[in-house]
This record gives sequence, C-alpha cells and structure tokens, in this order.
Amino acid sequence: MAARGSIVGGALAPHPPHLVYAENPPQNEPRAECGWEVLRWGYERFRRDLAKHSIDVIVVLSAHWQTYIGNHFLGVPHFKSLSVDPIFPNLFRFHYDLKVDVPLAESICERAAQAGVVTKMMRNPDFRVDYGTIVSCHLTRPAWDLPIVAISSNRSRFYYNVEVMQEQMLALGRATREAIEASGRRALLLASNSLSHRHFTVEPEVPEDMSREHIYNHNQYLWDMRMIELLRSGKTREAVDIMPEFVEQSVSEADSGALTWLLASLDFPSQPAELYAYGNVIGTGNAVLAWLPPTPAAVS
Repeated sequence: MAARGSIVGGALAPHPPHLVYAENPPQNEPRAECGWEVLRWGYERFRRDLAKHSIDVIVVLSAHWQTYIGNHFLGVPHFKSLSVDPIFPNLFRFHYDLKVDVPLAESICERAAQAGVVTKMMRNPDFRVDYGTIVSCHLTRPAWDLPIVAISSNRSRFYYNVEVMQEQMLALGRATREAIEASGRRALLLASNSLSHRHFTVEPEVPEDMSREHIYNHNQYLWDMRMIELLRSGKTREAVDIMPEFVEQSVSEADSGALTWLLASLDFPSQPAELYAYGNVIGTGNAVLAWLPPTPAAVS
C-alpha cells in the first residue's frame, strides 16, 4: 500500500515583485540598494522554520495567473524562461527554471472536476509562468530544489460574486487535500496574494525609498488587522465567513480565492497562525503568516 501523503503546512505568501528586487538574487536582472526589510526578514524567519520540516512539493494558487473559465493547472514537467512584470519591468525581469509535479497536478485537477469545479490542465510548453507564482515560490524556497504544482485563480468573483468564488474554492481545497493524501507526497501550500490591495499609481524616483511606503488608507489597515487577528486566533472559519466583506471593503487580492482555498485545504485549522511580518508595498497590505506543525524541540 502506498504511503499516505500529508499537507505539512500552509502559508499566506504575498508576491510583490519589489521583495525579489530588493533581495538581488542572481536570476533577477535589476539591482536594488535595499528595501521592504520587514517583509523580507519575515520571509527569512519563515524559511528558517520551514527548514525544520521535510517537504516534497510546493502547491501554490496565485492571484496573478487569472483564468476566466475554471481553475487551470500547469501540466508540463519543466518551464524555463524570462518573466517580466508588466507593471514593474524596471524591478522584475526574472530568469526562472522550475519543475512541475504533473501527476499531483493532474490528480487535484481530476478530483476538483469530480467535485463540480471547472478545471483544465495547461499543456503549452511555451506558457510564461506568472510572476505571482514565481515570487511566492522564490521567497519561500529560493533554492528552487522542489517541484511545484501551480493553480490559476478562477475569476468567478467578477462573473458572479464573492460568494460563488468562496463555494468553488472550498470545493477545490477539499480536492487538493484529498489528492495530496492519496499521492504520498508531503506538501506545503501557498496562497499567493496580498491582503488589502488598493495601491499607489505613481512610483517614487527611487523605488526602494522606504520614506514613501505606507498603507494606502486607514480603512484598509483596519480590515487587514481584523483578518490577521482572526487568523492569529485560530478563527479560520470566521475568517472565511467575513471574506466577502473583507474583499469588498479592502479591495483585497483575496478575491482570487487563494486564501479561502488555503484554509479549506488545511481543513480550517484552529491552530493560531504564526505571523512573521506585516508590511506595505506601494500602499498594499501584505502579511507573511503560516501554519506549521510544532517541532519536537518546541513540544518539549
């Protein structure tokens, strides 16, 4: 009998390209002086905790791979190309080289379809992987030594409403969990999205000038804090219940369904999320937070 797989943990992993720009990895062409240290150091602490756990694959749902008919899955074993952010090409021109766990992607796709979610495997070998997937995966695992499963965000929120998006993502989350358990893989899940997402329209002359960074408005900040406190208190079902209002009031990237999918995949953990950082990028609110099992040292 095949070994039973498991979801090792999950994280809200925001994807502002500014964070990769400020890290100056060799894959990215533009070079920075500094910037957004609170979020970048939060990712560092998350990586340090993650290194205590064994994982085989990263499953990521990105707000920036947008499909209007169902959720799509990368279905090619290897992608290598240049990703250029269409809004910030001065910050993000990233040469990526990644592997895909196609069998697991196919299994999630099939199970979600059986649950009534419209799904499709993406088989184009020349497809350009979206920068949200790349940024979240890079900041979580910069060695790029694990395969990924990448899932698009179904924009049903725009065709219908947030409530329809919620129902579809709850079903996709259950299918994701079942497919991972049947696969024998140890998986980490990433919801690649910001919280509040109303942002500035003018960039400073020096992009990494931190004197120009702050939340767009106080209302967004209050909604971000409300959502973070629910997640830090283990009130994940309540977080999903208020998601429609949160999306509307804070113009949140949670309209992609990524955060709802993550919580459903984790079966609504009552364990408080660990908040590694909250910070602002061009006016948006971003939280790096995760649910990871306690290590033996922490238990003792």
